[in-house]
Amino acid sequence: MKAVRVPDAGAEFEVVDMNVPEPGPGEVRIAVEACGICHSDVFVKEGQFPGIDYPRVPGHEVVGRVDAIGEGVNAWDDGQRVGVGWHGGHCFSCEPCRRGDFISCKNGQVTGIASDGGYAEYMTAPAEAVAAVPDDLESAAAAPLMCAGITTYNALRNAGAKPGDLVAVQGVGGLGHLGIQYAHAAGFETVAVSRGTDKRDLAMDLGADHYVDSEAEDPGEALVELGGARIVLATAPNTDAIESVVSGLGVDGEVLAVGIPGEPVEVSVQDLVMGRRSVAGWPSGDARDSQDTLEFSALRDIEPMIESYPLEEAADAYERMLSNDARFRVVLEP
Repeated sequence: MKAVRVPDAGAEFEVVDMNVPEPGPGEVRIAVEACGICHSDVFVKEGQFPGIDYPRVPGHEVVGRVDAIGEGVNAWDDGQRVGVGWHGGHCFSCEPCRRGDFISCKNGQVTGIASDGGYAEYMTAPAEAVAAVPDDLESAAAAPLMCAGITTYNALRNAGAKPGDLVAVQGVGGLGHLGIQYAHAAGFETVAVSRGTDKRDLAMDLGADHYVDSEAEDPGEALVELGGARIVLATAPNTDAIESVVSGLGVDGEVLAVGIPGEPVEVSVQDLVMGRRSVAGWPSGDARDSQDTLEFSALRDIEPMIESYPLEEAADAYERMLSNDARFRVVLEP
């Protein structure tokens, strides 16, 4: 099979011929139809995640069809269309697993980091890491939902906001343009917060009820004028941007970060205490959460905006993502 792998930390991508992998016990093999390129793939490319064995095939936004089934697997059928996301398996025996909190597994695996991922024509995955893909979603559109989609959808649905509450999405990018759609579909009064006016029309088309230009006005003050946000979904990995929206929270409001900046976020504890406010984070989710995301996206016609590339052009596609020029997700189609 053709695959794109990183030979060593910091090295350039290489297109190689590899043996098609055989599924082990408890695994399925997937014939890859689409694989999204995520900013977290930098972890593999630059060796920023502990314990990576090289060479490694990245990719954790994978959609394809079950091609072979390992011993002991009865949950999936040959030819079934499935997806695999960041969550690449769990141990079933640690305390979080015993409580059903699989994304918090102490021995959890990450697709494309602990094992070869979807920058290839075939890959294997543990059966518990696999999600069914609805027929209504095309593979290229479904692939980014396995990471960017589940990250925003799962965070919002667990945040405690109710229909009609003011929910702001900070950043209109790879995560944010999906967050706006999910917030609108969930019945929230949706605010898009971004720099400049270039994305105003897009944000409104995606479902935003209000748009805040953080260059022209203080976003915290703007959110207060709208009544104070119950939730701010912070999708842009920018410390200043995250800090700027904390003051816009209403009573019991929460900044929920899903984009991870490189520097610490400084917050006034007095602001938190006086309004029962908080700043928190949310990981993506397990395979069932991914399937929920896919099913809700199909139900409400929510799709990412994507740019597609053949597998052989993975290096160019990756640079397109890294430079932030893509609008908004980049997808490889083997």
